Formats: sequence, structure tokens, C-alpha cells
Amino acid sequence: MQEREPSLESKSALRIQILFFGMLKEVAGRERDSVELPEGARVSDLLERYEKKYPTLGPYYATTAVAVNQEYSHPQAALHEGDVVALIPPVSGGVGGTDSSPAGRARLVREPIESAKIVAGIRRPEDGAVTVFEGIVRNHSRNRRTLYLNYEAYEAMAWRQLEQLAEKALVQFPIREVAVVHRLGRLEIRETSVLIVVASAHRGAAFDACRWLIDTLKKTVPIWKKEYFEDGAVWADGEDFPEDVTKWK
Repeated sequence: MQEREPSLESKSALRIQILFFGMLKEVAGRERDSVELPEGARVSDLLERYEKKYPTLGPYYATTAVAVNQEYSHPQAALHEGDVVALIPPVSGGVGGTDSSPAGRARLVREPIESAKIVAGIRRPEDGAVTVFEGIVRNHSRNRRTLYLNYEAYEAMAWRQLEQLAEKALVQFPIREVAVVHRLGRLEIRETSVLIVVASAHRGAAFDACRWLIDTLKKTVPIWKKEYFEDGAVWADGEDFPEDVTKWK
């Protein structure tokens, strides 16, 4: 007689860590949580558990992505003991890691971005063009006067995503070098929130790579912006995730 495979309920438990970011952190009323799931559980089992535990998250399910151990995942992915699962609302951000992270083409910083210094440092005699995109904090949004912004990130994952974008740009476009820097924390009006610098022999490739980097960053890198006004504060509306990033539903 063939033995039946044991049910999920009969298997030993997995301890999973949950992280909330952006508006989801406020809706859930916490930044992190932990849950025990049976061995063999998948991401979909975790999401089903949280649909019941936090019904107020319901309106956000269709636009929220999931990351497992700092990589975007999908509902059928298997979970393992000690996994860290992040629930990620649409991003509104954004180069090496944080100020103390390994050096690289990408950095996350908490001090003012020194744009001129970074641009000067990337130039080489063989370059015919250096294209610069600089995102700055404007003084109005949603027909209201903006007082200041605050950026937060899933920092470890954000740095990895930025580094990967820089590497992809070097492969996809005929360019020589890239630098991407994003600011976190409180930013005042006219301060730089994100800087992208692309060096190339020709201007066309530099323009194309620079545009691709900022457009992709704004859709995929887990950085969120909160806008502060005289009469309150709101999380900035994020852009839709690309098709290759699976949402909850």
C-alpha cells in the first residue's frame, strides 16, 4: 500500500521573519513580525496567513510584491527555516550600499550628495560624453506646498538592486562607467535625492543608459518617499512594478 505524503500541518514548523515597508508598515502597525509555518510551506501560504491576520492590508494586495532574502519572489516559491520575507508596496525611490557598505557603482547615503565631485571623479580622457540625471526635492506636490521629504529603504536589498542595475546598464549599453547614488532620511527643498552619472564615448548611449537607469530604479528598487505638508504627510504614490515582478494577486 502506497504511503500518503504527510500534510503540511503534520510537518515540523519553520520560523519566518516578516518585514513591512512604506505604507504597509503603517497599515499593519509594525515594522516586522514573525510567524511559524509548517515545513514545505510556500510564499502563498504565508500570504494567505497575512490576509487573515491583517485584513486592512487587503486594498494593497494587488500592487504589493514579495521579496525573500532580498530577492523578488513569487507565490509558489518554497520557504525555508530562517527566511526573511519582505512585503513591498510600489516603490517611489530612487549607490555601494549604505555609507558603511562595500564600495561599488551604487551607494545609499544619508548626507548631501556631492554631485560635482562625483561627476568629476567619473570622467576619463577617453569619454566623449558624461550624462547626469539629478533628482531634486521640489517645493510643491498634490497642489500643496511641500515642507520636506523623508526617504526610507529596505537598505540591503536596495543596494543590491542598484548594483545590479548598474551592471546591467554596462552590458546593455555601449558605455564605459556608471555611478548611482540615492539619499535616505530627511531631505529639504532643493536638495538632491538621486544622482545618476553615465560616462561614454558617445552621447546617444549615455543618454539612453541614464534614462533606462532612472526609469527602472523608480519601478524596482525598494525605496519609498513620504511627503510632508503643512496639513499632514502622505506616502508618495509608487509606480507599477514591471511585469517580471510578481504581485500578491
